[in-house]
Amino acid sequence: MRRDTFLELCEWLAPALRRRDTRMRPAIPLQKRVAIALWKLSMPDSYRSVGNQFGVGRSTVGAVLMQVVKAINRVLLRRVVRLADPDAVIRGFGALGFPNCGGAIDGTHIPIHAPEHQASRYVNRKEYFSVILQAVCDHRGH
Repeated sequence: MRRDTFLELCEWLAPALRRRDTRMRPAIPLQKRVAIALWKLSMPDSYRSVGNQFGVGRSTVGAVLMQVVKAINRVLLRRVVRLADPDAVIRGFGALGFPNCGGAIDGTHIPIHAPEHQASRYVNRKEYFSVILQAVCDHRGH
């Protein structure tokens, strides 16, 4: 992810994730919280490994991850993912010869390097390391 994209993401999520310092401890900065969540979501690392990477505890990684994911769902889902009118999509698929179809779904394997831990979980049926990408689209391919 480019730095500009990361900073824009932080700006969008700031209202939902902003925390204040307390007498007990200072708050984890917003950019660090978003970075922890993105790292955990993009790497098959354990909470302990991510915590060591960012200098926080395992439970903090778990809490930050949940907070950021909930904020993404609350703030960005409406901003980035826009669902089409279902009737228009069904009519569009009908015009293409697929009556009563509300969407098309497909999946593919994305090859990855073998992770250090639990590599056997990433071996697919064709016996190479991958993660699965599933996508849904409307009659225009969006």
